[in-house]
Amino acid sequence: MPESSINLLIVSFLALFFTIDVIGVVPMFVSLTSKTTLEHREEFARRGVLVATAILIFFAISGSSVLDVLNISLAAFRIAGGILLLILSIDMVMARPEFSLRKESKEEKEETKHKEDISIFPLAIPLLSGPAAITMVILFMKQADGNAIKQMIIILALVVNMFICWVVLHFSASISKHLGITGINVLNRLFGILLTALACQFFIDGISEAFLK
Repeated sequence: MPESSINLLIVSFLALFFTIDVIGVVPMFVSLTSKTTLEHREEFARRGVLVATAILIFFAISGSSVLDVLNISLAAFRIAGGILLLILSIDMVMARPEFSLRKESKEEKEETKHKEDISIFPLAIPLLSGPAAITMVILFMKQADGNAIKQMIIILALVVNMFICWVVLHFSASISKHLGITGINVLNRLFGILLTALACQFFIDGISEAFLK
């Protein structure tokens, strides 16, 4: 594999990994499945990851076309994506879930309480395939500019990330027990700092492309 392809794989993988933030999903998943059996928890994790993967691949394939139809430039989408990712990253660094992009509304929480199956909502969406993850996938695919090899590399990075999500959720109870709330918050803050830098880079690239070229 050429060096440029390897670099794209690494960059897209890390960007999606920090954006999806499956470590941050672990406490919520454990809480939502606390009254279910181990078998049901594993089934929820498997189904949730599959649905989230399907959602993100759908936007990866169709998102760029939607932007073209709406006449949204790559620069504008970079700026918008940078702002959206910045909001998410600040939330991760400050550990203030009340401002989270993945926070459930009051009505959604009530619905969750009365639903036994949480694999589609809220696990698949918005926890694993929320607005920030969808934006990240579309942005990378748009940057690929129709190059089939680059697009396949991005989808590969997405699939590897979702496989990691499944593994993490499969062992979520053990991870939550060993890391504890403090450990998870520390990791979230580290991921948040890196995502903040990435968000700023997207914003800078968008501004440069829109006004300095």
